[in-house]
Amino acid sequence: MTRNLIPLFRPILSSSSKSKSLPLTIRSIHSTSKILLATPVNGNGQGQGKNPFLPRNTGPRTITPGPIKSPNPRESTTVDSTSKGSRQDIGNIEQIGTSIGSDSYPDYSKGPSALDKASQLFFFTEIVRGMWIVLEQFFRPPYTIMYPFEKGPLSPRFRGEHALRRYPNGEERCIACKLCEAICPAQAITIESEAREDGSRRTTRYDLDMTKCIYCGFCQEACPVDAIVETQNAEYSTETREELLYNKEKLLANGDKAEAEIAANLQADHVGFSV
Repeated sequence: MTRNLIPLFRPILSSSSKSKSLPLTIRSIHSTSKILLATPVNGNGQGQGKNPFLPRNTGPRTITPGPIKSPNPRESTTVDSTSKGSRQDIGNIEQIGTSIGSDSYPDYSKGPSALDKASQLFFFTEIVRGMWIVLEQFFRPPYTIMYPFEKGPLSPRFRGEHALRRYPNGEERCIACKLCEAICPAQAITIESEAREDGSRRTTRYDLDMTKCIYCGFCQEACPVDAIVETQNAEYSTETREELLYNKEKLLANGDKAEAEIAANLQADHVGFSV
């Protein structure tokens, strides 16, 4: 210890090096250092400033315990431990957790016992319950239908194969306004038109690529004369792609074949509207 303190008191030692009381001075410094290093620090942090050889504490003198946080992270309520100067017991924390309600974790202590879990595991009760449900459904009438021999009901707004309609006198409805071509998001419709001798405008070309169609129904909604519609026919699969490229004649033929069904669906869809 004396060797560590000599550099601090080197000026004193150098000035008194010629003095005859040098051993006495070193002995007094050594005893003083022991006293200073042994100076206790009380609870208020006093006594530390009197000892220059101890590091000064720049932090708080006392550390106050914070509030007790609940083990449940969902709980926002904490127990204030400084209100009464002591910590609350664990029973208060559990009471707060139960008062939260649905936000707190479930109490697994009230669940099935280990014996119940073991019995379910070794006796395969889940499989037995599942097989019992299968056995119940086995003797009930089936919910499925034998397609294509049996078909379920379809909505009047069902969107299937496209068709072009005619008026009752046989005149085609399409006036070549090209609204369906403009609104089609898949750009599946191509229309060409010309003016007739009476001044009316009709289509000379109406092509519809069914491989591009997304069956959104925009063409049917945009048509002002209900010329292009989507029928309830969903059974038109083909072997080649070319068969799904419909022209005007194909679309008119679909409309002539399903005109009665189309008119009934439009009337059921639009209440009070007569076609």
